[in-house]
Amino acid sequence: MTLDTRSPTNGGAPEASDPVTIDIAVAPTPDTPTVSATGERLQTQIEGVRIRPAIVQSDERGSITELMNPDWDFTDEPLVYVYQTTVRPGKKKGWIVHFEQDDRLFFDDGTAKVALYDARTGSPTYGVVNVLFLGDANRGLLRIPAGVFHGVVNVGEHDLRFINCPTRPYRHDRPDKARLPADTDAIPYKL
Repeated sequence: MTLDTRSPTNGGAPEASDPVTIDIAVAPTPDTPTVSATGERLQTQIEGVRIRPAIVQSDERGSITELMNPDWDFTDEPLVYVYQTTVRPGKKKGWIVHFEQDDRLFFDDGTAKVALYDARTGSPTYGVVNVLFLGDANRGLLRIPAGVFHGVVNVGEHDLRFINCPTRPYRHDRPDKARLPADTDAIPYKL
């Protein structure tokens, strides 16, 4: 690769307005912005998906983080069931989908890549994929509506833990859960 950053107008030192010249066999693809100048994510958010960043209160004793509060107007459904999930480093969970319940996942320990695919035929965001990164560096509560496939990948170096507060209790005799393999061609994103 050849790189020329010399500027003839200032004795060879590069200037901000001077373009850089490169020589490479394959042309690089221009980067697509993922956030606005104000820090807002630019991806189209799947209809019904909500994200509430967590607020961590810290002092010399440690920290406290609220997981869910009815005063937030995040969800109308009551808290009916809670469980914790772990994912080992480099491992994947998904693709899964629910037909009757929404998931309300709180991420705060580890590093999760969460991929969402809207398979709801009547949704204005049908076919849209969202990819989010949540965990100890970006704690938050994520609502995933029924009909939206989701997969979680631990992209960190230690176990990932998250809490689910689904809108329905788990039914052991008839679980509201269906699966596709992580490498399925039915979803236009690879976990």
